[in-house]
Amino acid sequence: MTSLDTLFKPKSIAVIGASDTQGRAGNVIIRNLQSGGFQGPIMPVTPKYQAVAGILAYPTIEALPLIPDLAILCTQASRNSELIRQLGEKGVKVAIILAAGMKKTKAEDGCSEFEVMRGIASQYAMRVIGPNSLGLILPWLNLNASFSPIPANRGNIAFVSQSAAVCTTILDWARNRRIGFSTFISLGEASDIDFPELLDYLSRESKTDAILLYIDNIQDARAFISAARAASRNRRVLVLKSGRTPEGASILPHLQENEIGLDGAYDAAIRRSGMLRVRTTHELFAAVETLSHSVPLRGERLAIISNGGGPAVMAVDTLLEMGGKLAVLSEETKAKLDAILPTSWSQSNPVDIVGDADTERYKKVTEILLESDEADALLILHSPSVTAPGLKTAKALADMLKNSQRAKRFNILTNWQGESDDATVARLAFAHAGFPAYRTPESAVTAFMHLVEYRRNQKQLMETPTSIGQIDYDVEGGKALIQQALEENLGTLTTHEARPFLSKYGINVMATWLASDASEAAQITEQVGYPVAVKLRSPDIAHKSDVNGVMLDLNNATEVANAAQLMLNRVSMTYPTARIEGLQIQSMANRAGSQELRVCVRHDPVFGPVILLGEGGSEWDVNRDAAVAIPPLNMALARYLVIGAIKSGKLRQRGHPYNLDVNALCHFLVTLSQILIDFPEITELDIHPLLVTGDSFTVLDASIQLSPFEGDANTRLAIRPYPKEMEERAELKDGRAILLRPILPEDEPNHKSFIEHVSVEDLYKRFFSDVGELNHEALANLTQIDYDREMAFVAVHRLEDGSDEILGVVRALANPQHTDAEFAVLVRSDLKGMGLGRILMEKIISYGRVSGLKRFNGMTMPSNSGMIALAQKVGFAIDVQLQDGIVEMDMTL
Repeated sequence: MTSLDTLFKPKSIAVIGASDTQGRAGNVIIRNLQSGGFQGPIMPVTPKYQAVAGILAYPTIEALPLIPDLAILCTQASRNSELIRQLGEKGVKVAIILAAGMKKTKAEDGCSEFEVMRGIASQYAMRVIGPNSLGLILPWLNLNASFSPIPANRGNIAFVSQSAAVCTTILDWARNRRIGFSTFISLGEASDIDFPELLDYLSRESKTDAILLYIDNIQDARAFISAARAASRNRRVLVLKSGRTPEGASILPHLQENEIGLDGAYDAAIRRSGMLRVRTTHELFAAVETLSHSVPLRGERLAIISNGGGPAVMAVDTLLEMGGKLAVLSEETKAKLDAILPTSWSQSNPVDIVGDADTERYKKVTEILLESDEADALLILHSPSVTAPGLKTAKALADMLKNSQRAKRFNILTNWQGESDDATVARLAFAHAGFPAYRTPESAVTAFMHLVEYRRNQKQLMETPTSIGQIDYDVEGGKALIQQALEENLGTLTTHEARPFLSKYGINVMATWLASDASEAAQITEQVGYPVAVKLRSPDIAHKSDVNGVMLDLNNATEVANAAQLMLNRVSMTYPTARIEGLQIQSMANRAGSQELRVCVRHDPVFGPVILLGEGGSEWDVNRDAAVAIPPLNMALARYLVIGAIKSGKLRQRGHPYNLDVNALCHFLVTLSQILIDFPEITELDIHPLLVTGDSFTVLDASIQLSPFEGDANTRLAIRPYPKEMEERAELKDGRAILLRPILPEDEPNHKSFIEHVSVEDLYKRFFSDVGELNHEALANLTQIDYDREMAFVAVHRLEDGSDEILGVVRALANPQHTDAEFAVLVRSDLKGMGLGRILMEKIISYGRVSGLKRFNGMTMPSNSGMIALAQKVGFAIDVQLQDGIVEMDMTL
């Protein structure tokens, strides 16, 4: 078994530091194991007692009669490193450490006990949860190996948290709501086992339908995003991220030693991974309840039933403010409602069934809306009423909805208002019947919008981007300029120096002239022509506006000389120690009908390079004023950034004669993303302002920070970009030239066409079933891959009309440890005998060796003689299993 299998399926447990003193951690753990009903050996380790809670105790780890699968350390921080050593010598492979403070406790060599413990655990290949962990609860195994005073019910939600306090809060709330868990695990300070590994494991665990994460910080952004993208394709994943402000995050002791990443970058990573973020504990509770009772959302249209106008209005306001959609009722549905409702009903959605509505009226209206196809979800609101008693109405509706086949296609949410016993019990009745119930209309709508946002994030994960097209970036020319700047020790390129570099990528920068003083500035402007702008050049003054360092619309040499001299005088008085490198002169840009944007690249301490988009200004606060994206970007991802910035007010459509061209801005952002990929030497890039007039973009000011870089440029990015270095040209036996390259998301249409050129028989041999026509989701899974954990190479042939066709594809899907990979190859049925299969197989084998894989394996049918022969030719061992109807192919790399 792997170490995580041992963690989640332990057959024996040792409790180190077990105690017979009530309230001590070592006593609580023992009693929780007993009360949970764990069936394996429980072995207390303590020299103080002969027995703990009636179980024979052992004085030392060495004295244990067998090697436990799991050890739980309930001891002080200062003792844990030595205990981990003893457990390692015993052969224990997994441990949970409860104690806090190991980072602040110093060992004899001056290192923290935390670092010493990690080193010892690594030496013995021991996996560790914690320190500062609450423990582990596995309800389906009757295992409560935690310090929690509250057990967990069985269910299908996995909860993983860095905060022990949040764990107990969630358990207390969930128990009252009868919400259960498949796994409940407290990571604490995550010295070893962390979110990525757990996401990989839980997304394949059969009892888990949804995963809920409480995150203080992420330690390995690349591993986290990679695991999260894979997990969210199989399970619903929700995230509550604390520390939304730098001040809030710095309060946490274990984060004080680390730089804190942008909250907007966490937002971008969560959306990019197809997960859903909730922002408060209240939202977390609502999201958990919604998750535990919801079905996949068909669409975003919400229908509302209410026995009062006020709550319905509050629900609609919240829905529309959050970007939701109100279902529109057809005339046919309205006619059906007219037949059973008083004439004073609202005649639209929300359906106000009037204050005298009784239980039967609620049921009939609900049935009518369920029968229509005009909504995707239904929210039922109830204000305290004599004619429709809360509990009676709730039970009647719950019974009807449980027995309705139509209701199974809808997400049903309820809001029973009031704090009386009747309302409280009514909400519980809905929860017990499997329908989420909320205290307020606003919280019910917020819960619905969680489902909507999750659906949108999943759609973003699966969306096919449009191609940016072939662009002739002068990468080599750009590299020469950057190398020259580094050789001249230029750490900062200002507008004048950045212009030739940015022009290599087709970015238009306003022509700039340099002057050393006011007199030279006046002479230059005589040659440039008027009007002009004069700007201060100083690496020590971040915001020129602080010293009125930008003077616009100067119309003659006298104005230029006077403005420049006044500017220099102001700087010498207010910033006497600032380095002044002279002045910049630019012709005045035509701002009529234009919009000024700010586009930046910053290095985030968690996610590496990020792209920021906003409107700028001297008081620009990246935490408040910028939309954030994580590169690499394609056109679809850039569009999400722009639309998100507009919706959040960080970009405003100002009604200019030339409205902001979203596609052109997306193209600009994708180009900027490519610059980041091509030039790891760029640590910061600030374009402000970027003058936008329709689809025309002009950089008025730019600053580029440079630093020498060695090593793999891709390692600094949180998401691995397209590996262009793996492209390779080859030739088929008929002389046809092909390009072998990694697959792209944009390949989806061509991949669909490729599949159509493969016979039914060949598809059956490849997929072991009748494939039929692949839908968008299936094709997205084949083309939108994570280059960190899988690879697919396509053989592409360029046609005479300039378009490409895919002739074959080979894949390798690695395990999370990237040691073993399953391969598969498919060639167009009309191209057999052209040598393409061998070319593809040799390409994937070469990739496996370079990427560090240890083993390839594959499977085919005994009837697929061509594949079997090819595998043998390239070095695979063949195992024919006629009884099972399969042939296994295996290669050690």
